Amino acid sequence: MAGRFAPRPTRTDVRGGHVVLPASAPGRVRTWVPGWPLDVGLVLGPLRRGPGDPAFQALPDGSVWRASRTPAGPGTLRVTQRGGEVRGEAWGPGAEWLLEQLPRMLGAEDDPSAFEPRHRLLALARHQRPGLRLVRTGLVLESLIPSILEQKITADEAYRAWRLLVRKFGDPAPGPAPRRMYVMPAPRTWALIPSWEWHRAGVDDKRASTILRAVRVAARLEEAVRMEPAAARARLEVVPGIGPWTSAETVQRSHGAPDEVTVGDLHLPGIVGWALNGDRDADDAEMLRLLEPYAGQRHRAARLVLLSGRVPARRAPKMRRVDIGRW
Repeated sequence: MAGRFAPRPTRTDVRGGHVVLPASAPGRVRTWVPGWPLDVGLVLGPLRRGPGDPAFQALPDGSVWRASRTPAGPGTLRVTQRGGEVRGEAWGPGAEWLLEQLPRMLGAEDDPSAFEPRHRLLALARHQRPGLRLVRTGLVLESLIPSILEQKITADEAYRAWRLLVRKFGDPAPGPAPRRMYVMPAPRTWALIPSWEWHRAGVDDKRASTILRAVRVAARLEEAVRMEPAAARARLEVVPGIGPWTSAETVQRSHGAPDEVTVGDLHLPGIVGWALNGDRDADDAEMLRLLEPYAGQRHRAARLVLLSGRVPARRAPKMRRVDIGRW
């Protein structure tokens, strides 16, 4: 269904080639009625990279804020939901792009009806969350870079690295964004981060080098958003250091890919195995076997497993935190 756009706000200042609006400036507005149950927080949740994510905030009033680097430039998006109506308000050079993408981002092109649960747990999880749709941002690098940072380390370490690097090298989010929100750095800025700053953020040479290789071909990687998910993953994996785990984590968010299940994860096979077969020691092969009945919808099935809350009790210590200063 078509949305409605409010007039463009007056431009008042230019810094570094970007229009800067005063904090009090009204944003562009779009309202949209999806016509199906929708839970905005649930749909956008996978975009949050831990507590304190500079590019994502969910506030007590129910609003969700995102700061993104769009093809048109930096932008801030605030999404709220009242009854059956979704309201998007956006600021900055990327405002119009963000509002244009709003329905797609919230799952307008997703088709949950294609999923047929064959396990009671999955049927119950779907029933309890009718507002679940798969997010689709239409942006590759903003999901790729934090996914690279999350390779083979604890989530807390990855979130810390993302937080430190985006706040130090990113741009302040346009408009009246919540305090300390930033747009992630541009590809050229990522490429110019000194080695010691990667070290201070706890990022080892391997992950830093992978990010540097990716941003050098940023335009080619962003083109992958117009490809089918499998082809997009193949393009991403051409970059040394980007493997199946990273490409899956990326296209799940950039493409809203319902079948691109994550393999190579430390915890996911055991969680899926425990939920669907009582096997906490399941490996990737067993996880894929259990998900085979959901071919075409395996990522959605895995997401429902995670949302079900049926997770085996931890019986081993967390992954040891790596001190790269000892390398």
